[in-house]
Amino acid sequence: MNELTVGQIARICHEANRVYCRMIGDLSQVPWEDAPDWQRSSAVNGVENARDPATKPSDSHASWLAEKAANGWKYGPVKDPAKKEHPCFVPYADLPPEQKAKDVLFLAIARALLP
Repeated sequence: MNELTVGQIARICHEANRVYCRMIGDLSQVPWEDAPDWQRSSAVNGVENARDPATKPSDSHASWLAEKAANGWKYGPVKDPAKKEHPCFVPYADLPPEQKAKDVLFLAIARALLP
């Protein structure tokens, strides 16, 4: 099997996340082809972070949160990229279980595909 690039793995993780979100009623995720650059970049960063075997789902979320904060995002009850608001802009411990599962799935998929 040919090794996948980080970008290809990020795309797979993004699409898996999108399908999972649909299954829990979140229709806000767009296909990779339609994803804005900030969203693609975030997925690539998530894959890069998954290289470290010590990274836990809570670490992955903390990294995502720090990236969002650095780009001016804040908490909002509904995901709104125009306002840079996101309902998951909270500490990992405060996330509902179905949101924590997204971090677990992302790390598992990325690690299964990383060389």
